[in-house]
Formats: sequence, C-alpha cells, structure tokens
Amino acid sequence: MIVDAAAYAQAVEDAVKASAAYYTGGTSALDDDVYDRLVRGIAAWEAEHPDEVLPDSPTGKVAGGAVEGDVPHTVAMLSLDNVFSPEEFTAWTASLARRVGHDVTRFSVEPKLDGLAIAARYTRGRLSRLITRGDGTAGEDVSHAIGTIEGLPRELAEPVTVEVRGEVLMTTAQFEHANEVRTAHGGQPFANPRNAAAGTLRAKERAYTVPMTFFGYGVLPLADTETELAGRLGELPHSELMDLAGAYGVNTTATTDVPGTTADTAEQVLARVQEIAALRAGLPFGIDGIVVKADLADDQRTAGSGSRAPRWAIAYKLPAVEKITRLLEVEWNVGRTGIIAPRGVLEPVEIDGSTITYATLHNPADITRRDLRLGDHVMVHRAGDVIPRIEAPVAHLRTGEERAIVFPEVCPRCGAGIDTSEQRWRCELGRNCHLVAALSYAAGRDQLDIEGLGHTRVVQLVDADLVKDLADLFALTREQLLGLERMGGTSTDNLLAALETAKGRPLSRVLCALGVRGTGRSMSRRIARYFATMDAIRAADAETMQRVEGIGTEKAPSIVAELTELAPLIDKLVAAGVNMTEPGATPPVAVSEDAEAGQEGEQPAAGPLAGMTVVVTGAMTGVLEKLSRNQMNELIERAGGRSSSSVSKKTSLVVAGENAGSKRAKAEDLGVRLATPDEFAALVADFVE
Repeated sequence: MIVDAAAYAQAVEDAVKASAAYYTGGTSALDDDVYDRLVRGIAAWEAEHPDEVLPDSPTGKVAGGAVEGDVPHTVAMLSLDNVFSPEEFTAWTASLARRVGHDVTRFSVEPKLDGLAIAARYTRGRLSRLITRGDGTAGEDVSHAIGTIEGLPRELAEPVTVEVRGEVLMTTAQFEHANEVRTAHGGQPFANPRNAAAGTLRAKERAYTVPMTFFGYGVLPLADTETELAGRLGELPHSELMDLAGAYGVNTTATTDVPGTTADTAEQVLARVQEIAALRAGLPFGIDGIVVKADLADDQRTAGSGSRAPRWAIAYKLPAVEKITRLLEVEWNVGRTGIIAPRGVLEPVEIDGSTITYATLHNPADITRRDLRLGDHVMVHRAGDVIPRIEAPVAHLRTGEERAIVFPEVCPRCGAGIDTSEQRWRCELGRNCHLVAALSYAAGRDQLDIEGLGHTRVVQLVDADLVKDLADLFALTREQLLGLERMGGTSTDNLLAALETAKGRPLSRVLCALGVRGTGRSMSRRIARYFATMDAIRAADAETMQRVEGIGTEKAPSIVAELTELAPLIDKLVAAGVNMTEPGATPPVAVSEDAEAGQEGEQPAAGPLAGMTVVVTGAMTGVLEKLSRNQMNELIERAGGRSSSSVSKKTSLVVAGENAGSKRAKAEDLGVRLATPDEFAALVADFVE
C-alpha cells in the first residue's frame, strides 16, 4: 500500500524500470504478480490524489510507457485492462452493457498467452514485416526474426494483404532448448519462457537461433488490402476472424487443449474461465489469464477504446504461478530406486495460495547448465498440483556474494559410491540403498496391494535382516513374523494370507512394484498388455520396447538395461511363485522383416472397449465406487480400451461421475460420448473383478 507522495514516486520509478527491462531485454527485477500489484497500488493512489499524478506514471499507457517504436501502427495496438475475480468481471460486463446500450449476448473466450505481442504484415500473402507493440502507436521492426517463429508462415494459403496480430512465446520444450543453446554459447540462462521470448525476438546477429511459437489473436486490413476483403474483416465477429486466420495457415489456439470458444452469458464465460484454469498446469505453454471480448464487430465499434486498452475486451488474470525468491540451500535426497535428487531450499514465497519453501532441481547436470548458485534470486514455477520447480537464476540481480553449489562425492544416505554415468546420479547400491522406501512402494495399493505391510512393518523386517529385496517377502515364515515386536498370531496369519494373494497379481502390478525407472502405473500396464508375459518383456531389445505406446528412443534403452539389472530379483520372484503374466493379453506376434511399418506387435484388443480411449472423471458410484483410479484404468484396459487422463478429440468415451467438472464440460464441447458410472459398469460387466 502506498502511503505518501515519496512512496508513490518510488513505486512509479520501480514500475517504469521493470517494464523497460522486460520490454527491451527480456529481464526484470520483478515477477508478474509483484508488477501487477505495484501498478494497482499506483492506480489506487492516483485515484485519491488526481492532482499529483506524475507524467512518467505507467497507468493508462501501453507497455507501462516504458518503450517507444519507430514503425507506426495502422491501428493502435493496445494493452488490456485486468480483472481478478468473478465480481470484478461481472462489474465489467455491466459497464460494457451501458456503453453499447444493451446486454452483450456473445463473447469470445480465449487463453491469455504469456508472451510478447507482435503485428505480422503480409503483402499478397507473403510475410514482409514484423513489428512489436511498442508504445501502442508505433513499434520496433523485428523482421530479422522471420523464419524463426513456428505458426507464423512465410506465405499464407491465400495471396491476401493483411496484418495478423498475435503473441510470440516459447513453449516449455522450446524454453528448455533455448537455455541449453544459450548456455552452450556462454550466455546466462533466461529466467522464464516469457523473458526468453522477449529477449530472443529482439536479438540480432547472435551466433545461434532458437525457435519460438506464434498464436494469432486478430486479423485486420492494411492500407492496400483489397476493398472487399477490408470490408469483410471489419464486419466479421472475432470468433470468425480466428477461423479465417486458421484457414490462412496461421496458428491459433484452436489447435490446443484450450481453444477459443464463444459464450452467450457472463455465467458461461466464468464457467469457461474455470475450465481453462483447470487445464493450465498441463499446457505446453504458459498462460496468465483468459481474454474475454465482445465477439460482434458492432459491439466492439460502439464500445470503442481508451488510450491504453479497448473497452470491449478484458483480461481475467489467474493467480500467478511464477515468483522470484532466493535459493538458500540444496538438499540431496535418495529415492527408492537409489536416484540422488537435489532439492532447493527457498526463502518462503506464496504462489497460487500456497507457501513454497522447496522446489525440484532435477539433476546435477541441470544445476550446472543453469549456472545456479546458493544465494541466487531464482524464478520459481508452480501450477496446480505440479511440484514447484526452479526455472533459472535471475542473473542480473546477482551481487557477487552467491556461492557455488557443492555436489556430493558419496551417497548422502549410505556413503556408498555414486554412479554419475547418466544425468540423474544414482547410489551404486541402487534399490538396496533405500530398501524401506522400495518395499513400501511395492506393497502399496496400486502395486501389489499387500494389506498389513505398512511402512512401520517394513522397517521392522529390514532392521531384523529378514528382507533384503522384494522377493524375500514371499519367503517369510510364520515363526519369523511372530518374532517381531507387536506381531501376534492373527496379524501374522493375515499378512501371510495377503502375501499369498499378492503372488497372483497381474504382471502389470508386479512390473510396477519393481519400480523400473522411466515407468509408472500407466506405462507398466501398457508394457504388460503389449508383451503379456515377463519372458517376452525380458527378451525385448530397445527397438522392440519402442513399439509400446509412449516409449521413445531415449526411454527404451534405459528400461531394457534396468530389466537386465533386475534379472536376479525377477528370477527369485518367479521361484517364489509370483505371477508373471497379464490376464487377457496375448504376446506379440513376430512378423517378417519386410512387414509394413506399424504392423508388428500385439493383436488388436478384444472386448467392449476395443479401439476406444476412455477418460474417467468425478466420483464413481455403484459397483465402481470402491475402485481406485488406477483400478479403473486397469478395468478399461482389461476390456480392451486405453485409459487417458485428459479429454481431446481422440477421446472415445468419458465416464463422468459426481462433480466431474471441466473434463465433462470439455467432452460436451467436443461432442465426446458421455456415460454415467452405472452405464459404464453395465458395458464392462464381464471384466469387473
């Protein structure tokens, strides 16, 4: 809160500096949330002291008044005003209704992409010039970037003269690649994808280039646009302009999981806001809000624009998922497979309603590549339930007092040597380093589901030297168990019965219990369904392993290598009578070398869900009520289908229980078939265990 004129003047100076740093070089001492709150504070103070507004104030100015341009825009390229709550949005719709003289009955709703706005001018279908937004009336010529931006074709599908406006950004994958290339050339890594796009777009005469991505959000005529087309562009609703942009070959959000849609009421808009917000964490690019526009051209003209922003559009800002804080320490933790994972200890920072004190640092190679140091100001990212991660140091805030991060020379848990041959370091003892964690995981509900074998009991067994690996569990005797503290006759018999039951679990559960790196519950099911037997899995080479959906060229060799490493343990499990087959699956049929690509592998699945991709959402009822989500996925695959966690055009069926939420809504938008839990249970009745 700004309390006096001196604090106000300092806030204006800080805001202008931050905006200038971002718009000119892709750096800033402030993260988005801090900048937004700073500008809101400035605006609030100015509203109470209108006679003391400083000329440099960022309020009412495009790009905060921090940048200028030398290429005039044909039509002002404005910013957007913001709202932060349903109440503020509803107030904006009421204000819009007063301006146009009636309730707006058609809105367009699109994700607010977290990048840099540009105008792309096409002359007779060929891309001739790129211009930044600048101060809104003129921008900077960045035509040197033509050819480096995906989604912005050099030539349109039709030879038209138009200007396409949109956002240039870096996807998560592009950002990772950009920082790899940048640091390889001796540069400091960018703090986040938004800053990376801003800096890269303006960079000239670099020794390297990195790709960016464009998403269009507007099409308008130029001075020499054909008369008929110019008139058409002035009358089309925004949603139809986006369809036209897509037809020209320009990338739009229609190709993403959060396509632009239209809504008839404010309530529908707010529902769509929640849907997009729910999908935010899984998107391959950053969004910081949702843009809502009056869709019809007449409503836009009537509402008009101010000096900074159009009055017919608003940005509904979502809670920030990135903040700047300090890296205080690095902890080295050992996982159940022996992986040594670094974790950053942070100066506490609040992100999206949660106080964050730790963040993942991936691996030692990543720390080195990002040039992270203790004491660094770092950009921390957290979206939804995703584990917070450190993006990169904010290098321009360094003071010289930062210290190098010291890597361990021996396993921090047991003192054994470290295998550093791969990016993810591992204790040389592997799973035996953290045997308790490995066994607790294997006994879990979604693996072997051994009732009565909780963490405390596993610790007892390991401390008593009764169990040295997973197979030893199945060799335990009644006498050995009775010798443990607080282990009576009934609990002993129950645990032995549970171990006997666990021997009969499907191969997919056994494979998951082994904890092969690079696999999890879903991947273990796919591998088991494809190969059907453990013998077939162990016989597979890397090339064969890649035939399993989701296993690529990098993951396949490591899976094969780890299965080889696990061979003695698998042999012991077989000797103990543990099941090594997947019910209902058929081993892949070998084909001749000249068979057509794509014909190798398992036979088409049988069952009522054959060839179908099924998504389960909401609370199940009836006979499905007690099934975990993993058990539901197993049921889908036993019935011949493929389970998925997200709804898309490729989804065949969505099983929607109570409180299904955004996935049900998306299925309805896409026209995907819906089923209640009872309807689904009837469909797969023969496969419910």
